[in-house]
Amino acid sequence: MVIGEQPLAGLVEHALADAPNECCGLIALEGDRVAEVHQLENLAASPMRFEVDGARLAPLLMEIEDSGRRPAIYHSHTRSEPYPSQTDINFARFWPGTEWLIIGLAGEEPELRSFMIDGEGNVDEQPVLLDGR
Repeated sequence: MVIGEQPLAGLVEHALADAPNECCGLIALEGDRVAEVHQLENLAASPMRFEVDGARLAPLLMEIEDSGRRPAIYHSHTRSEPYPSQTDINFARFWPGTEWLIIGLAGEEPELRSFMIDGEGNVDEQPVLLDGR
C-alpha cells in the first residue's frame, strides 16, 4: 500500500480521536495507492473490536468498486501492536482478498502495518510505503 501524507495524517487523526476505542473505516485503492479514506463510526465503541453500520457500509463498498477501485479495511489497535488479532482474523474470512491496514497506538508513535488474511487464517504482511509525490 502506498499512502500520501494527507491520507496518512487523516488515518492517524481518526485513530487518535476515537481512542481509547478502536476507529474503523474503508480505504479506496487505485492499484496500490490510497485514493480516498472513508471514516466510519465504530458502533461497538470498544477498545477491543469494531462494528460498522451495514446500511452505510454496503453503498460505500459499491461506490468504491463501481469507480474501479478496490476497498481496504482499516482500524486501530489502541492497546496492542498493529497485528491482526484473532477477532480480526475471524472477521477477515468474510472479506477474502481484502487488505487490512492497522494503526497501532500502543507505542510512543502511531505505527501503520498492512496485511492480507486468507480464508484459512494465514496472515501475510504487506509493505506500507509513504508516497513521496
